[in-house]
Amino acid sequence: MSSTGISPQASSTGVVFSSSRLAYATSIKEDEKDTTDAATLAASAPNSAKGSPAVSIHDAERAESTTADDEKALANYLVPALEKGVKNARLKPASRWIQFRVWYNPYRINFTLAFALNMIGILVACLHKFPYAEKHNAALALGNIVASVACRNELFLRYVLYWPIVKAFQKWTPLWMRIFWTGFLQHIGGIHSGCAASGIAWFIFAVVRTFQHHVAKHTPKVVLAWGIVTVVVTVVTMIAAMPWIRAHHHNFFERHHRFAGWASVIFVWIFVCLTDSLDVEGGFTSSGRRLAQTQEFWFALFITVLIAIPWFTIRQVPVEITTPSPRVAVIKFQRGIQQGLLGRISRSATMEYHGFGIISEGVDSGCHYIIAGVQGDWTRGLVSDPPKQLWTREMKFAGLPYLAHLYRRGIAICTGSGIGAVLSTCVQLDNWFLIWIGSDMEKTFGPVLFDMIHRTIPKERYILFDTKKEGRRPDTMKMLKDIYVSFKAEVVLITSNPVGNAELMQGCKENGMHSFGPLWDS
Repeated sequence: MSSTGISPQASSTGVVFSSSRLAYATSIKEDEKDTTDAATLAASAPNSAKGSPAVSIHDAERAESTTADDEKALANYLVPALEKGVKNARLKPASRWIQFRVWYNPYRINFTLAFALNMIGILVACLHKFPYAEKHNAALALGNIVASVACRNELFLRYVLYWPIVKAFQKWTPLWMRIFWTGFLQHIGGIHSGCAASGIAWFIFAVVRTFQHHVAKHTPKVVLAWGIVTVVVTVVTMIAAMPWIRAHHHNFFERHHRFAGWASVIFVWIFVCLTDSLDVEGGFTSSGRRLAQTQEFWFALFITVLIAIPWFTIRQVPVEITTPSPRVAVIKFQRGIQQGLLGRISRSATMEYHGFGIISEGVDSGCHYIIAGVQGDWTRGLVSDPPKQLWTREMKFAGLPYLAHLYRRGIAICTGSGIGAVLSTCVQLDNWFLIWIGSDMEKTFGPVLFDMIHRTIPKERYILFDTKKEGRRPDTMKMLKDIYVSFKAEVVLITSNPVGNAELMQGCKENGMHSFGPLWDS
């Protein structure tokens, strides 16, 4: 896959757009304030040195006509292709600064901020200059865990964050603001991991303080022992979620992160009840009123509720699985689904839930699909031994494509089974352009997806490039730049493998195009 603006020798070139039209569209793209509607685009043309006059009907119609002409031209766009055997158009790597900017994304920024602020708090508390932390160190630990769990909760994310922000900021706000919200929401997992690590650090601080003061406070040994057990179990939960383990030992992650996490909640409850029931003499009181008045009790309750809510929505549902090739399972479910949502499925009620993008023509379509590409034992089993029923959470969670509503126009580019995450966006929203690149695509994925694309998306809004059929790879970055300019796009959503994603993100960054891609953090 190509991801650069450098043009190599190509066997074919894209359709030639009017040079004045391309120059005009490019100048508009470079001017942040002029990424509004067609009338604003026309008004921004350099007509007067003293200011922009009122937009005339003629100017607005001309701008709309220009956009319409470009869209018609896209129906006949000839994809620029590389020479046979050439895998990448890039002649040299992206600069280290570009690579760093792509690597140090908002996920890592969110993690850095959450973790650094908490570490500063612990440092100040160690210096005895943070009185609140001395009295409520367990509350600080649990408060961080509440934030961490909320950032992975389907209900909280979809209805407290995604939905209100999309409704409040879509389309009319400045582009930089919509880009900010997209980056923050997509990378909110950085807060999840940063607050989780910070919560464990605060637990360790709380246990150390308990040991330091156990003589003066007559702390029973059972409280000290239970504090150590709680810390050990929560540390195991964190270690199981480390990126390397999650990527290379996913089954270990699934089992230990989930079940050690549940055990941690139980142990936290016991620790909270024990510590908050202590009296000044070192004994225990059974006053429920006293326990309910503590911050730690309510934080522990919130954690429990947030974890439990999604599990009340699990159902075993009938499915139809077709395997057009040994590499892909196409899973059909009942009922239509709105664009931008993802689902979790499993063969078991409690084990190995895997998240996938959902393909549907709309809420009234009567069905939706999940494309499961073979990547491990679990997905391979869907092909070799397709079940008649699967477990799923009825509460779907909002993903990056849900934020497509924020933008006036955008491009979704994907490779292989990445089509599962973005096809609904291009089917249900008429302001999005689809680019799908793959090898032997129709044979691999079957006729269902191709029939949906041809029926629901106009020819001028999609490009399907089959590398096996064409015998070569596309000059992906040149194609993406052409479409970005002519389609008047504001953002690019990328769904590819890690290498392809990084290359495209770097290419977009070099060419001043806003882009977002998958994180592989779930």
